[in-house]
Parts: sequence; structure tokens; C-alpha cells
Amino acid sequence: MNSTDRDETANEAVDLEALAELGEGEGKTRSPGGTVGGFLWLLALCWSLFQLYIAYRPINSIIARSIHLTFAVLLVYLAFPAIRRAATLERFNALMQQLFPGRRKRDPVKIPWYDFIIAALAACGTGYLAWDYVGIIERSGLPLARDVWIGAAFILLLLESARRSLGLALPALATVFLIYCFVGPYLPRFLAHPGIPLDFVVDHMYLSDSGIWGVPLGVSTDFVFLFVLFGALLDRAGAAEYFVQVAFAMLGRFRGGPAKAAVLASGLTGMVSGSSIANVATTGTFTIPLMKRVGLPAYKAGAVEVGASTNGQLLPPVMGAAAFIMAEFLGLPYIDIVTAAAIPAILSYIALLYVVHLEALKLDLTALPDEELPRFWPTFLRGFHFLIPILALIYTLVILRFSAISAAFNAIMLTLVIMVIQRVIESCAAVLRPAPGDADTGSLAQAVLQGLALSVRDILQGFVSGARNMAPIAVATAAAGIIVGTVTLTGLSSRFIEAIEIISLGNVVLMLLLTAVTSLILGMGLPTTANYIVMATLTAPVIVTLGGQAGLVIPVLAAHLFVFYFGILADDTPPVGLAAFAASAIAGSDPIKTGLQGFTYDLRTAILPFVFIFNLELLLIAGVGADGTIIWLTDMFSVVWVIVNGLVAMMAFAAAMQGFFADRCGWPERALLFAICIAAFRPDLLSGDADTLRLGVQFSAWVLFAGLYLLQKKRRGSRVAAA
Repeated sequence: MNSTDRDETANEAVDLEALAELGEGEGKTRSPGGTVGGFLWLLALCWSLFQLYIAYRPINSIIARSIHLTFAVLLVYLAFPAIRRAATLERFNALMQQLFPGRRKRDPVKIPWYDFIIAALAACGTGYLAWDYVGIIERSGLPLARDVWIGAAFILLLLESARRSLGLALPALATVFLIYCFVGPYLPRFLAHPGIPLDFVVDHMYLSDSGIWGVPLGVSTDFVFLFVLFGALLDRAGAAEYFVQVAFAMLGRFRGGPAKAAVLASGLTGMVSGSSIANVATTGTFTIPLMKRVGLPAYKAGAVEVGASTNGQLLPPVMGAAAFIMAEFLGLPYIDIVTAAAIPAILSYIALLYVVHLEALKLDLTALPDEELPRFWPTFLRGFHFLIPILALIYTLVILRFSAISAAFNAIMLTLVIMVIQRVIESCAAVLRPAPGDADTGSLAQAVLQGLALSVRDILQGFVSGARNMAPIAVATAAAGIIVGTVTLTGLSSRFIEAIEIISLGNVVLMLLLTAVTSLILGMGLPTTANYIVMATLTAPVIVTLGGQAGLVIPVLAAHLFVFYFGILADDTPPVGLAAFAASAIAGSDPIKTGLQGFTYDLRTAILPFVFIFNLELLLIAGVGADGTIIWLTDMFSVVWVIVNGLVAMMAFAAAMQGFFADRCGWPERALLFAICIAAFRPDLLSGDADTLRLGVQFSAWVLFAGLYLLQKKRRGSRVAAA
């Protein structure tokens, strides 16, 4: 794929992501040309350079967050129009024509003059904290009237910027939480509080690090931008297309190969993209049409991509940036988050591959012809250099234990070097081995200069793309800070715990179900990072507290992973299901039907959080010490045993849900598969606490699993022979 093709694919991905965020319509960001377009390009470039500078030479954290958010709100107000749906814009123009005859229609590309003013006011609101930082610290808790007015105005502008870039869900939720600060005296007893004056609210949300400028925005400033920039540079270099080609070379020749390739490609892309919508838009453009071509219905083709893309956020090292926010919230090393998240994420992806395999068997899908598939080793080796920065990132994070900032910065620098070398080699190869019929390609020196020029262009465009991709994320973390600030200011989490406890009647399983449903509902329409922040603030304490009251010791890390999983599943849960809207736009399918099918595929992921709450070994946690520290599972035999049991359980669950194993399953066989899943995951339900009995129950599950498979395979073979 050449540079022009990559540009077109990137633009299409941006449009699809905007479409998915809106849920419907034809919304997209503004890309004006001329001087204004140049200004936006320069603004995005400066933001990326600033982030690299503070990664290399850190500055005061609050001032860094202030500048970080200043860039974000400027880009959002200038790049995202107030009305993003084409149909809504047409109705607005028609209304304005009736009210003001002769008025020109609003140009969806041109930035109106008032957006420049609003952007400047929002930037003043963010910059005020840096400008008067010393004064604000000195009068901490005693804000001036000026502080209150500026802070209140900025909160409103921040919510509007979130609406423009992310849709209504997050600003509406943040507004509800803000209103809760003031209406406490008028609410039912279990939600009531004395009420909080405006100056206290503004001081907490705007003038302290407990609200907008808190941990979420801090992680966005320190870590998330660097990883988003890393992903944008890799994408600009052609890594996304390489992952797709490798996936097809590996799996395309098997039954239902394009669907299996979609799972693998989305997993590889999701490791660094950290966004289910961007993942769908990037890989789905290639994979969904090919899935439809080999016989998968449009809604199922979109659903496979949805299931694969949402699960990409579960895979280390990025995990939708949640790994870094989780580490900050819990005060744990990053390596602890990765260690606990690794096995469930891998099991989830293997199970999805198996689900796709079962669908291919049920629908009797064909494979792609060999002549249409790239050869594996040439394809793999041709782009192997794309894996070098990813492997280096994982090595420095996991093995060398570098900080996330250092590891990401080093990975970005390595990517820049690779981009330069790649372009120079491509240009020199065109001179040394010109294609038949090519005109004079010039000298080798000219080729080197051309390669350098092209690499600089790619790098600058990667910087700009990274900043534009980051703007909604930064705004999301800031707006989510309002929700976090409300919870800490009002003590809402304790009331939330009390409400769940009353409804669940002290039953742990019912409590987990209520928490999961709450996470799905509150997570609808929220981007991944904001999604996790809300879930971790509201619902994670519920699991730890109520589990402890029931005598179940639940590590805080397990509770946070529980709500993170269900927050991510909201991306394919109707009626919102942002990832499902993106996939259905490519597949030409009904978004609700696509979302329902995607959620069905993702039910194998939904059972994992329930399992690891009761079976901590799945998170490689052997127990919790008296002081609350995690005791890790280090015995290799135990680790292998956990993985094998997890695979048996997940494949049994997938087969039971699909109603197909080696052959179509009747209800008794499906019930047996569900029983095998439970026995492999929760042997203690049958054996109690005796270790020997637990191993016996799990081994029996393996035998039943293999026996049922052989029985069905023999039955299917006999039927085929008879036919």
C-alpha cells in the first residue's frame, strides 16, 4: 500500500469513527484548507512536540495538564462543528432561511467566527490555571469571585467540547453528577446530602486536583498521549495494513479464513490503538467485505469485527490506556496490571477464534483461493520492522521495568528512525530496481534525499494525526474528572454501595450482576478511557466492600478489571453500541442487529470477570496478604493448569452458545457443555476446598469435553457418509 492509499484509508477511518460516535447520520470533523487549515495542522504538530518535550524534560504536573487541555479544547472547537449530522445541519439551515430570508447556508467545512471566539475563551479557561498557579495555591479553599466565574464558565465550555467530540452521553452524565451536588437536600434519604454551594463546587472541580485536573487528565497528559502518538506513527508507516496482510497470509486459507484473519488483525492493531471504534474503522475496512464475500451474512461479518475490536482493548500493553490509569488509581506497578490482565485477554481472543470457526462450520463457509492470498513468510518479513518498536515497548515495560513514559518515548524514537530508514530504502530500491517502463528515476543521492523528504512528511503527518486523535480523549478524561470530583465531594460511592447492597440482599452473585449491568448502562456512549474512570469510581468499590461483607476477599485489582471488562462491552451493547455502528456502516447491515450479534459473540468475554472474581488464579493471583498485598502465582505447573482449564472452559462455553461443537448440539449436549465450563472454571462448587478433589473435577471436565467432541465427530461423519 502506498502513501496515498494510506492517506485515503486513514481519512475513511476518521469518517467512520465520527459516524460511530454520533450513532447515525453523516457527521465528520472539519478539515478546512488554506490558512485556517494550516493553523490547525500547526496547532496539532505543536501539541505533539510539546508532549515529547515534557516526556523528555518534565515540568510542573498541573501546568503540564493545563497546557495539555488547552491544546485539546482548541482543536475540538476548531475541528468539530457544533452540528455534525448532515441532516440536522440541513434542517438548521432551512430554519435559518425562514427566520432570516437571504441568509447564507452554513458551510459544514468552514469554521464560523464565533467558534474561534469560543475556542479562545475555552483556552483562557485552561490557561488561567497555569497563569495564576501560585495565587491559586496560596488561596486554596478560598476562591475569589473571579476564580468562581472563570471556573463555572470553563466547566460549561468543557462539557460543550465533550458534546462536540464525543456525543451527548458523557456530558449528559457529567451534568447529572454536577446537578447532584446542588440538589442533595431534595433527594430521597439514601441519596440525600446537605447540598454544596457553587463556590465549593467550582473550587473542587476547577481549582484543585480532585476534579478536572485530577488523575485521569494527569494520565492523559503523561502516558496516554504518547501511546496514541505511537499508534498514529505506526499507522502512518503502514503497520495496520501489514497486520491485516499477515493475518490473511496466516489464516485466509482456512475455512472462514477472512473472519479468523479479522480477529487476529484486530487483536494486533488493538494492542497499540486502544480504541474499539478506531480498530473497527482501521481493520474492518479490509476484513468485513472479504468476510461477506466468503458467505458470512453482513450483520455477522460486522459482529465478528466488533467482537474482535472491542477485545483489542483488553490486550496489553495499552489496554485503552486503562492499564496506566488503573496503576495510578491503585498505586500498583504497571507490570502488576499487565500480569493480571494477560491470561483472560488471551483466552478471550482464542475463544473468539473458536467462535468464528464454529460459525464457519455451521454456515459451511469456504476459504479464500490460495492465489488471492499473500505468501506468509515474504509478507511477514517484508514488514517485520513494524514489530520492532512494539516488541521494544513490551520489553522495556515488562522486562526492564521502565516507566510508561520512558518506554513510550523510546518506542516513538525507534519508530521515527524506522520510518526514515523505510522511506530511504524504498526510494533507493526504486532507483536500483526500476519497474519496466519507468522513466529515469534519477541518481542514488537524489533517491536518498527524496526518501528523507518523504519520511519527514510521514512523521509530521503522524504527529498531526496523533494530536487530532488525542483531542477527544483529553476532553473525555477532563470531563470524566467532573464525575470523579462529584463522587469524592458528595460521598456518593458509599450511597451507591448501600443501594446495591439493599437491592442484592447481600447475595454476592446478584451484586456482581447488578454491578455488571450498571457498568454496561453507564458505559454506553463513553469512550474507553472515560468509561473506565466512571466505572472505577462508582462500581469498583461496591465489589470490594460488599464482597468483603459476604466473607469473600476480593483484591481491588480484580474489582477494577471486572468493571473495566463490562465497561468495554458497552461498545457493542445496543442501543448505543458505538463499535457496532462503525462496523454496520462498513458492512451495510442493521446496527442494532449487528450489535446484538456482536454482544452474543462477546458473552464469552462477559463470563470471564465473574470467573476471576471467584477464581483469582485466572489473574495469576494466589491470594492476598494480611496487609492487602497481592501474592502472585509463580509455580509454572499451576500456571499451565490454569491456562488449559481456561481454554477448555471457554471453548465449551462458546460451543454451548453456538449450539455447535463437532456437530450440531441438542439441548442436553449444550447443558453438558455448560456443566463442563463450570467444572473447569469453578471446581470448588463440586469439590469444596480440597485441592485433590478440585483437580479431579477439572480433569473429569477435560475427559467429558474430549469424549463429547469425539462422539459428535463420529456422528457427523456417519451422517455425511450416509448422505
